[in-house]
Amino acid sequence: MTQTPSIAFAIDREARTPVFEQICDHIRQRVTRGDLLHGARLPATRALATELGVSRSTVVTAYEQLVAEGYLSSLQGSGYTIRAMEGVEFTAPKPATAKTTRSEIAPTRLPFAPGYPDMRLFPYRQWAKSVARVCRTNPQAMLLGGAAFGNFELRQAIAGHVAEWRGITADPAQIIVTAGSADALEICTRTLAERGDGIGLENPCYPPLRRFADARGLETHFLPVDEHGAQLPRPEQDVRLAVLTPSHQFPLGGAMSPDRRQAFITWADRTGGWIIEDDYDSEFRYAGHPIPAMAGFDRLNRTIYVGSFSKIFSNTLRLGYLIVPQALTDHFRTSLERFGLRASYMPQQALAEFIRDGEFYRHLRRVRRTYGERRKYLLDRLTRDFSDVGSLVDHQAGMQVAFHLRDGFDDTTLAAHAQKLGLNVDTLSHFCADGADYNGFLLGYCGFSIEELEKALTRLEQIFAPSHRSR
Repeated sequence: MTQTPSIAFAIDREARTPVFEQICDHIRQRVTRGDLLHGARLPATRALATELGVSRSTVVTAYEQLVAEGYLSSLQGSGYTIRAMEGVEFTAPKPATAKTTRSEIAPTRLPFAPGYPDMRLFPYRQWAKSVARVCRTNPQAMLLGGAAFGNFELRQAIAGHVAEWRGITADPAQIIVTAGSADALEICTRTLAERGDGIGLENPCYPPLRRFADARGLETHFLPVDEHGAQLPRPEQDVRLAVLTPSHQFPLGGAMSPDRRQAFITWADRTGGWIIEDDYDSEFRYAGHPIPAMAGFDRLNRTIYVGSFSKIFSNTLRLGYLIVPQALTDHFRTSLERFGLRASYMPQQALAEFIRDGEFYRHLRRVRRTYGERRKYLLDRLTRDFSDVGSLVDHQAGMQVAFHLRDGFDDTTLAAHAQKLGLNVDTLSHFCADGADYNGFLLGYCGFSIEELEKALTRLEQIFAPSHRSR
């Protein structure tokens, strides 16, 4: 049995094709070309996951899919090997079918992928009308961005939105249109930090943030999260930037207390540091009003606000925005003139009109109501049918819920079993860095109907068989 060379390749993070399917496609192509021969052993799932920068459960899902298709063989304790080509059956492509209706569009993610809107609810006709109107009346706006910070009318619309929804008073001149929140973070670090500077990240936090800080050459200092939110950097930690999710901590949920917010603002004033507020899904509160943003609390003094349309509106437009303190606008303009603005001009004028005409808010009210119903169903089922294996805290907000497992269960082991059942279960341990020890699942619900959640929860119950319980 031979060891294969590395099968690593570049994952396309922008593609609509799920990551596990990209891995499947790559291996299928290499098998059919003859690059991978019968009997060759594939890299271990953990090793390939590290090499590709994905979760191990994603690689397990890809391997198991290829086993089902006949490309791979799997033996307990022996890993995965290439099967002989004669054992592979190829099916002819299906002929094109009739026009697909919106109700027939399948979700693009497996249950319970967190943080994705349900694009079946997207207001396609209303959006098409906005685009068509711009094409008729102001077509040059779709290709000419105008100001260095992006389309001015969109920045005006964003200023009105954050004033009403987030309690932030900002001039359009302080707003930068970005290609999503990751682009916004890169602009901030490129403008405000140099290689070797310290950056404070919540622990647990979104893993790509950790990888991004490492890639930028920043020294990461982890800020443990308690019942009041992220803890302040310790005196011996030389932190230049602190990236926080104060309105809805990711992944645990919960809002930062007013006292802790004030303490961070005082820390930034005293040390000359900056706070980057990642406000990724704050519009989705299901009781009361949205919690005011930290940037509004701070009056945009030491806080830089990062917002995104990916959660509220569409994860394919790739648009977000930065709101920077007045004192920093020239610094950010210089940085953008040097490196360029990545956000596409094409949809910006149409989005500005979509917001101005009220269609954006009609859509937001509609999906909040739908997501609220799905959230209630998920929480009711977890409380009723899963109370013997875990617990949750209802923060009445967000697009996912953190389900904490009881002692005797291991989230990574259980997630691997869930993947085999066609479920995408993110583990809380995956979001932890040194010093944090959370054991549970992050379950998204917005992208799935109640019927889909019902079937997925029935499958999820199967992973808690006694043979899967040991940690």
